[in-house]
Amino acid sequence: MQELKFKAIRSSGAGGQHVNKVSSKVELTFDITNSRSLSAFEKERIINKLSSRLTKENVLILQVDESRSQHKNKALVINRLFDLLENALKIEKKRKRTRPTKSSIEKRIRKKKKDALKKAHRRRPDLDRLN
Repeated sequence: MQELKFKAIRSSGAGGQHVNKVSSKVELTFDITNSRSLSAFEKERIINKLSSRLTKENVLILQVDESRSQHKNKALVINRLFDLLENALKIEKKRKRTRPTKSSIEKRIRKKKKDALKKAHRRRPDLDRLN
């Protein structure tokens, strides 16, 4: 939590005069390269995964103004940060290629033949072949 920097900003949108007086929007900045809570591997992985959301100095900036309450917005932005980091650090399993089952191959071929027959019946009959 010490590595997170918060800044309250005036929020735009509905709220009348209240919105002009109160800073309810919360901006969170998290410096990934200078973080002491992340390992070098984790930093590298986060930087690669979230590269489009980072500044040139590898700082992640998140803003939330969903609620009119600054405290709720602060909680929301923290949750959003943790979700982002968790997804960035998640290592996907490699997909194992499998062969289609015999029944699925037969089913596919039966369907192809049925569709071909259906389309053949749509054609105009060839009268020359009938004689």
